[in-house]
Amino acid sequence: MQATASGLSNNRWTIAAGGAVFMMTLGTIYSWSLFAQPLLACFGWSSTTVTWTFALAIFSLGTGAVVGGRWQDKVGPRKVALTGVLLWSLGNFLAGLGTAHFGAGWLYLTYGLIGGFGVGMGYVTPVAVVTKWFPERRGLAGGMVVMGFGLGAVIYNFVVKSIPSFAAAAQAAADYSAQVAAAQATQNPAVLVLAQRHVSAVLDVFLYSGIAFAVLAGVCAAFLKNPPAESDTIAPSSDAVARTTREMLRTPQFYLLWLMLFLNVTAGILVISNAVPMMQELTSLTPAMVAATYGGVALFNALGRFFWGAISDRIGSVRTFALIFGIQVVVFGLMDGIHSLFAVAAAYAIVLLCFGGGFGTMPSLIAEYFGARHMGANYGAILTAWGVAGVAGPLFAARVKDATGSYAGALLPVACMLLGAVLLPMILRKPKPSSSVPQGGQIKYLPVIVGRAAGRPD
Repeated sequence: MQATASGLSNNRWTIAAGGAVFMMTLGTIYSWSLFAQPLLACFGWSSTTVTWTFALAIFSLGTGAVVGGRWQDKVGPRKVALTGVLLWSLGNFLAGLGTAHFGAGWLYLTYGLIGGFGVGMGYVTPVAVVTKWFPERRGLAGGMVVMGFGLGAVIYNFVVKSIPSFAAAAQAAADYSAQVAAAQATQNPAVLVLAQRHVSAVLDVFLYSGIAFAVLAGVCAAFLKNPPAESDTIAPSSDAVARTTREMLRTPQFYLLWLMLFLNVTAGILVISNAVPMMQELTSLTPAMVAATYGGVALFNALGRFFWGAISDRIGSVRTFALIFGIQVVVFGLMDGIHSLFAVAAAYAIVLLCFGGGFGTMPSLIAEYFGARHMGANYGAILTAWGVAGVAGPLFAARVKDATGSYAGALLPVACMLLGAVLLPMILRKPKPSSSVPQGGQIKYLPVIVGRAAGRPD
């Protein structure tokens, strides 16, 4: 019996590690700012045109999370995870293959709609799995898995920037953007030709990335499986256990949680989607120096998911969210007035730490309030907030930039928005007991789990 328990414990950490690596391939979607300037220069697009690709990808992510969450509750995580990563890979591959011929609309369809939908399907799966495997450490385990999502962008940025052909294309694009910003030649043919000579280098990154994602994440998807059926009974005592998605949608708590995630993502993704040009504007430094700095700062997106997830296990998820909002109010309120590279990098690090913290904390809240049995579908529903915020945040920043020539006008409104958001965790209360659980009924923790129920999806 002891060996069985030990084997289960070891197995669940292997599943968590596989889920984290799987998430790394999906997290490369946050590397979009790496491509924004080269695409703008290569095709002569506006900031809004370029940003729409990322906005559509994040919106589709929310939709994919709903579909993937409901599907994985029925068939298990492996099929859903594999389908999700194949769609993400296909989106990248097709974007690299046809954007030069079909333009922005093709990029919207492939990378944005197809790829983003796949990321959403894949994202919700390991989160739901580890929440079931680690009922006593939901914040820690969930934070570990979603940390992989944030870490993927850091690693991917380093790899892509080390490719000589892409580095040359990025520098040519930076030169073009600098001349346009200085009003020297908005349509200077020489600059445009220089940028267009490198378009294949940029699009090849999409193409080969699609192949690499399919191979790496396809292997990791095989590690994902639900615990044996008996482990549904190892959740801590909870009156809200086994609440279905339909029941969850009838509670006011769902909409408060949705709004909390929406506001936190809106603030963070506004910064992420335009990270390099925003930092360059604040510091007036070269694109290469800013990009290198942000490459290191982006690590805090990953760290925040693990850090705040672990903190929530100690002080509670609701208090954690209140801290996340309060800290960002100060940072966004002061950001427009700081211009040294160190200060700007520190501000970005804090914002990214809090942005990641929302994703590290929310799975614990969903499991605590609505139970782990229907975690896939329930968490997928809450992730629609991510999808909507993925449109609102980046497009708001892009519109401000196109209208005023600066991102500065977007910072203070975000600070005011977050100030109001601080109130939401304060009014949040646990749902009343689910009708499916008798009053006073409790589910006891079982330290040893053996067996597997027939028909249980892996």
